[in-house]
Amino acid sequence: MKVLIVEDEVKTADYLRKGLTEQGCTVDLAHDGIDGRHQALEHDYDVIVLDAMLPGMDGFELLRSLRTQRQTPVIMLTARDSLEDRLKGLHDGADDYLVKPFSFLELLARLQALTRRGRAQEPMQLRIGDLQIDLISRKAQRGGTRLDLTAKEFALLAVLARRKGEILSKTAIAELVWDMNFDSNVNVVEVAIKRLRAKLDGPFGTKLLHTIRGMGYVLEPRDESGG
Repeated sequence: MKVLIVEDEVKTADYLRKGLTEQGCTVDLAHDGIDGRHQALEHDYDVIVLDAMLPGMDGFELLRSLRTQRQTPVIMLTARDSLEDRLKGLHDGADDYLVKPFSFLELLARLQALTRRGRAQEPMQLRIGDLQIDLISRKAQRGGTRLDLTAKEFALLAVLARRKGEILSKTAIAELVWDMNFDSNVNVVEVAIKRLRAKLDGPFGTKLLHTIRGMGYVLEPRDESGG
């Protein structure tokens, strides 16, 4: 689970990051609303923990802005416990609302419930041309032929397929597939792409995985002259 915490209280933010990291989550922090909005729009998160009272841009404004472009699940975590504030948060697009002081175990349970709900709304079968991907069984096939993919190759294929037609940079792929920043070692992505392409496109006439020079990679059917 990849989580963004937008919280200006450093001790609270560090406490949450430590606890969620110990639970196997990947956690990013933002300490003001402007940085929080930037990170929420720049990266893909499974869920966002959002404080209501933030410098730069408060949580309600951030949430309204975010909802015009993303539907990432959001739980508001705040000391503002009035009914009016809770209704405002839910009206502005929050998926859940937890009041400080809070139980970490309750927060964790709510985050897990939100991410399960989000996955339930996502199609589990993806099709691109003659490529079929089953996200539940983690299997892929082209033209009825099973693709023998490693776990990391399947994860890479799934990321590209979920964003069919969208050019993904090496940095974006590194963050989405490895949950790490590989700026200093982008050849990790290049090697993974090369191996996936050999299995995905090698035996087939129509190429699906294309390199966009200077930009990144895209998965879509096109004639070979397109990439």
